[in-house]
Amino acid sequence: MAARSQLEEKHFIEDTGLFFEQLGMPRIAGRILGVLLIADPPAQSITDIAQVLKASKSAISIMSRFLLENGLIERVPSPMPRRDYYRFKTGGWIQYMKHWMELWSALHQITERGIGLLKDKASQDIDRLLEAHDLFSLLESQFPEILEKLQNERRSRQQKKKATD
Repeated sequence: MAARSQLEEKHFIEDTGLFFEQLGMPRIAGRILGVLLIADPPAQSITDIAQVLKASKSAISIMSRFLLENGLIERVPSPMPRRDYYRFKTGGWIQYMKHWMELWSALHQITERGIGLLKDKASQDIDRLLEAHDLFSLLESQFPEILEKLQNERRSRQQKKKATD
C-alpha cells in the first residue's frame, strides 16, 4: 500500500505541475506546489523539496521565490539554522485569484480604450473587443463576491470545527 501511495503522490505532484504549466507558470513551480499541498509536515525545506522532486536546490530556491511573490507559499521559521522552510500559505488560493482579478481589471480597462478607438468603425470591428469587455466587466462585478462568499464559508467551517474540538 505504501508503494501505491507514493506513486499516487508522484502523480498528484506531476499533475499539479502540468496544470500550472498550462497557466503559464514553470512546471517546476507547480510541482513545488504539489509537494507542499500534500506534505507532512506542511513545512518543508528546500532540501526536502529538492529530494522529492529530484531537482536542484537552486531551481527549488528560484521557483520558491516566484511562488512567494505570487502569494501561494510562505516562508516559515526553520528548526535548522540557515535553512529556508516553506509551506502552502493559508488563504493562498484566494490571494492568487485576487492577483488574477487585478490582471482581468487591467485588461478590462485596455478593452475600454480599444472600444473608444473603434467607436466610429463598423460593429464587427468593435464586437471582438466587446466580447472581452463584457467578460471582464462580469468578472469584475461578480468575482469579488464569490471570493468573499468562499472566505465566509471557510471562517464558518473553522469556527464550527473549533467549537467541536
